[in-house]
Amino acid sequence: MIENNVFRDINYGMYLVTTKNDNFSSGCIINTLIQITSDNPLIAISLNKNNATNSEIRKSKRFSVSVLSEETNQEVIKTFGYFTSTEINKFENINYEEISNLPVVLEDTSSYLICNVEQIIDCETHDLFIGRVELTNKVSNKIPMTYKYYHENRKGSSPKNAPTFIEEKKDDAYRCTVCGYIYDNAKEEIKFEDLPEDWKCPMCGVGKDMFEKI
Repeated sequence: MIENNVFRDINYGMYLVTTKNDNFSSGCIINTLIQITSDNPLIAISLNKNNATNSEIRKSKRFSVSVLSEETNQEVIKTFGYFTSTEINKFENINYEEISNLPVVLEDTSSYLICNVEQIIDCETHDLFIGRVELTNKVSNKIPMTYKYYHENRKGSSPKNAPTFIEEKKDDAYRCTVCGYIYDNAKEEIKFEDLPEDWKCPMCGVGKDMFEKI
């Protein structure tokens, strides 16, 4: 038997991965990144095959990683975490710089890395990208955000494409179909059904019509 909650004992960070192919820039937030080697620096990141950034990294063979801090603006998490690069320009209102011909997000970040893809490993629903680190920079001394902090302090959830997504089961609750945020009637002062019609999801900003009962 597999107890899914055990996976939450594994430590994760919060990272923003970006890439650029021709004139098209894309990016998404991930929480699965590991350092593989030190003297010959290699890292690995996991991306869902349905993610637009996955296909763009396959084309460009390069990516950047911004290490998000605990002070990261919710708008950054909302934009890069719950929407696709094929539908909106995620960089329109975000503080970023073109570094080594890649769009590197600097807003509320601790540091960043620039990588070249060395290998891609097929992991069924996800691809594991092995990246050779060619450049790093310490942006600030802000505390890097862990997924535990994001989950417990920001009340955030993993979207369905994330490798850490776990299906939540509640007796009387509603789940946002965009970001996975759960409104649990048992824990809230106002029942979901009684919320005003202009109420918005606190995580991604969509309306009540984008919630499903679970």
